[in-house]
Amino acid sequence: MRRQAGALLWRAGIAVALVCAIGVLPWVSHTDPALTVLKARSADRDPTPEVLADIRAQLDLDAGPFHLLGQWAGGLWHGDLGRSWLSGGEVAPEVFRALGVSLLLMAAALVVAFVTAALICARTLRLGARRRLDGRRAGTGSAVLAALPEFLTATVLATVVGVQLGWLPALGWYGPQWTVLPALALGLPAGAVLGRLLDDLLPGAFAEPWALAAAARGLPGRRIARQALRRGLPGLLPNTGLFVVGITGGAVAVEQIFDIPGLGRTTLQAALAQDLPVLQAGALLLVLLAATASGLARLGTRLLTGPALRDGALPTLHRPTPPSRTLQPLLYGGVLLGVVALGLPRDPLALDTGARLQPPSTAHPFGTDALGRDVLARVAHGALDTLLLALAIGAVALLTGVLLGLAPRLSGPLVDTVTALPPVLVALLVTAVAGSGSATPALAVATVAWAPLAAHTSALLRQERAALHLTATRALGAGRGHLLRYELLPAVLPPVTRHALLRLPGIALALASLAFLGLGAQPPSPEWGLLLAENQPYAERAPWAVLAPAAVLALLGALAVTAAGGIRLPKWRAPEAAARPKELAVTS
Repeated sequence: MRRQAGALLWRAGIAVALVCAIGVLPWVSHTDPALTVLKARSADRDPTPEVLADIRAQLDLDAGPFHLLGQWAGGLWHGDLGRSWLSGGEVAPEVFRALGVSLLLMAAALVVAFVTAALICARTLRLGARRRLDGRRAGTGSAVLAALPEFLTATVLATVVGVQLGWLPALGWYGPQWTVLPALALGLPAGAVLGRLLDDLLPGAFAEPWALAAAARGLPGRRIARQALRRGLPGLLPNTGLFVVGITGGAVAVEQIFDIPGLGRTTLQAALAQDLPVLQAGALLLVLLAATASGLARLGTRLLTGPALRDGALPTLHRPTPPSRTLQPLLYGGVLLGVVALGLPRDPLALDTGARLQPPSTAHPFGTDALGRDVLARVAHGALDTLLLALAIGAVALLTGVLLGLAPRLSGPLVDTVTALPPVLVALLVTAVAGSGSATPALAVATVAWAPLAAHTSALLRQERAALHLTATRALGAGRGHLLRYELLPAVLPPVTRHALLRLPGIALALASLAFLGLGAQPPSPEWGLLLAENQPYAERAPWAVLAPAAVLALLGALAVTAAGGIRLPKWRAPEAAARPKELAVTS
């Protein structure tokens, strides 16, 4: 009870700190909230001193941020979320209406994600049920799917399926038909990531003693596959909870493209207009949703694992396997290097208005953009910034995620809170603290990139600590340092590192999303996210201008996933070694 009370207080303290940070955002960023509100209300009205003074008097801005925070918090206890600074209406009906839209969209996207994940894992489940696993994982198609930007997928679906073919409505939110395209745009990449993570755990489940005994007794393969799926799901549930929250509040670009009045779009508009009551209410609802999703994930883990998790009787899912030998990483890496080598000698800033939106040719292999610039040159020069920045952020996220994942009571509420925040709000908070600049998007992405890795680390450690071989090693006198160095980290680091590599294209996509929303790199930078944002309005007329950077991002995803296949548990760390004396267990 004392631990639960401490965790609850820690979570409440984080929520209070977040609301306070939002409340002082205009003053910390040295912007005039009265001027921002005036521009949001009426962009054509002149900001005269009298007009600004009238707005300050209406909103009681001269009393200071802490007075406004106290008023908002006082009304919160009575169910009053305040009034919008823009419309003057009550915040609660607006925010709860947007939350209902986002929850419906999230449910539809989760259906798409689960179906996608099931299709990715189908081969492993089928071969595992027949005892014919060959060590191969899901193909690169899932990696390409996971690497596609959500806003690009949404744009293509809206343009092709909604406008050109007319099969489904592309704009608005008026009924079930309007949920299909945005659900596909959100669910396909999420399902690809979840499917890859689950596909990474299933071979270990099929290799456990109970599966071998069940097969020897002649139990049906389908029943064994169902139990293997149940065995692997606890390691995936925390990340599923993160996707639930991320889809609900982080689908800003998709809601913008499809004109959906969801919570992500509402918080985006409130953040840009500095409508603090709406922004505080939206952030608080997202934090509560994150806590609920995290609690349900922990409950699901306990129900799936049963008393074995408490009694330390789980077999380990991570066993020594030889690294996969494949030429695919070399092939994808060679193609990526070839594209960069061909484009570097070209000028990415050279303008030719007479060659605007030209299709691919010998002179311009990737075509030209709306200003006549060579797309190949811009892709190649942008690769240096995008790839190096993504690698640096990925390394920092992996280190931070593993370290914080080792302390789940500390990192759990932090993970929930960070995941609940829309990326635009994180970027604005980072800008307020660190100032605007070229490093601000990288800091914003690094602030949230560690959260899925920390959740994955905590989930795997929770199961690994309950493994039977670890109980035996502990009984032989092994200390915490020995267990962490020789048992826990060697079992957890390989799958988490593969997860980090799988997230590498997602980091580049996060930078691209900020650029798409106008918070990332600025023209004339050839950064890949800016290329996608600049050329997205011309996707129907000149699709090559969008497909070129998208294809390179997909190629990066395929390279990351196939390279991750070579990361395996070292042979010297066999779980069976735990049953031997301590001095033998630490030798190769």
